[in-house]
Amino acid sequence: MKLDELLAALNAGQAITAGSPLHEAMHHASQSAMRVTGELNTGYHEPAQVRELLARLIGKPVDETVTLFPPFSADFGRNITLGKRIFINAGCRFQDQGGISIGDDCLIGHNAVLATLNHDLSPSRRADMHPAPITLGRNVWLGSNVTVLPGISIGDDSVVAAGAVVTRDVPAGSVVVGSPARVIRSVGG
Repeated sequence: MKLDELLAALNAGQAITAGSPLHEAMHHASQSAMRVTGELNTGYHEPAQVRELLARLIGKPVDETVTLFPPFSADFGRNITLGKRIFINAGCRFQDQGGISIGDDCLIGHNAVLATLNHDLSPSRRADMHPAPITLGRNVWLGSNVTVLPGISIGDDSVVAAGAVVTRDVPAGSVVVGSPARVIRSVGG
C-alpha cells in the first residue's frame, strides 16, 4: 500500500483494523519517522538543520520562521501541517496519523502531547484505531504538559493552561484550564 492511499484513509477517518494492509502501512511509515526523529534527537543541530530534519519528517517544506527545540517525537510524521512563526518547545510528542494542523504564530509548551488516534472501546476490537484530526488555529498557546485528544479544534487566539487535558473543542479567544479542560474566561484585548 502506498503512503498516499494510507493518508487518504486516515484523513477520511477510516478505522484502521489491526493486521490490515492499512495497519501494516502505518507501521512501516512509523519506522521512517523513528529514523528521522532519532537523528533529530541525537546531538546538537543548528536551527536550520532542525528545520531540514523536520521537513524530512513531515515530507514538506518547513518555513524558516518555525522553531523546534528537540527532543521531539512524531510516530508517523507525514500528517503534520505547520504554518509560520511557530515555536515548539522541548519534549513534545505528536501522534499525527489522524492529522495535525498548526496555524501561524502558535506556541507549544514543553511536553505537550497531540494525540490523533483512539483505540476501539470494544475489547474484541481494541487493537483497531480510529483517526481524528487536531487543528490549532492561529496564535494558539498550549502551555507545558497539555494533552490534546483526537478530533479537537482549538480556536484562534486561545490559551490552554499548563497541564490541561483538552477533550472538546475550544472556542476562539478562550482560556481553558483543567482536566477535562473548561473555559474560565476570554483572552480579551
